[in-house]
Amino acid sequence: MSIGGRVAWFIGGALFGSAGLRVLSGRDARKVYTHATAATLRCKDEVMKHVELVQEGCSDIFEDAKQINEKRRKEEAEYIGDFAKTDETEFAEESSEK
Repeated sequence: MSIGGRVAWFIGGALFGSAGLRVLSGRDARKVYTHATAATLRCKDEVMKHVELVQEGCSDIFEDAKQINEKRRKEEAEYIGDFAKTDETEFAEESSEK
């Protein structure tokens, strides 16, 4: 490509860029940006409502899981305690038989 062609492409790009800036900074473009931003904010609000619902559900599930684990720990402790008592009784009986 010759120097003249490159200069022509450069000038064309500069003009296109200048025209683009003018279009993007016009009143109509500003209205489009404002409406797009408003729609984005509405979408964000809806998403946040759903996020809050999911968080509430997760916190309920988390609390239920903690209760289940606490109950299970108590049952295991009782079982271990009963098992230990049984071992002590058997050990005492074996000692007395000797």
